[in-house]
Amino acid sequence: MPRKKRTARVIRKTTETDIRLTLAIDGSGRARAHTRIPFFDHMLALFSKHSLMDLDVSCHGDVEVDFHHTVEDVGICLGQALARALGDKRGIRRYGCAHLPMDETLARVVTDLSGRPFLEYRVRTRRLKAGDFPIQLVEEFCRAFAMNAACNLHIELIYGRDPHHIAEAIFKGLARALDAACAMDPRVRGLPSTKNLL
Repeated sequence: MPRKKRTARVIRKTTETDIRLTLAIDGSGRARAHTRIPFFDHMLALFSKHSLMDLDVSCHGDVEVDFHHTVEDVGICLGQALARALGDKRGIRRYGCAHLPMDETLARVVTDLSGRPFLEYRVRTRRLKAGDFPIQLVEEFCRAFAMNAACNLHIELIYGRDPHHIAEAIFKGLARALDAACAMDPRVRGLPSTKNLL
């Protein structure tokens, strides 16, 4: 019997953002990202490419006030979409880990699709910016994603200096860790948990 397609669509409209997001876990890495924040669009495209998930996201947010609402709310929607697309999680590997080098930068991203939301974020950015994008917003994105995907997410900057490279290593690391955790393993019977609940 063919496996059910792992896809989801999320619509979120507030006074600060209007978001339409579609995610296909078993994709080929195709991305369309239109958030009115070019650097963030670049990070979302990297995420899609390296997770091999297809991502289509459009967001009209109050970027003239701040980038925060757009970045956080897209994180919320992406987390919700992943949780919905995973469904009952039967047959997945559950855990994923990636070490991601980016020139002078090395980041480690580890995830557990456990149903328990938690973020441990060990990245010191000293209020760095990549262009006009404040790198501390990467933490807000990751927190919003982890809380809404209901996953454990541990992110550590082992070393690095360039803010663009730091952000890129984190987004690519997240992509690779999730690709591993979402992968179907034919040896897994039912849920990968002794509790029989994820």
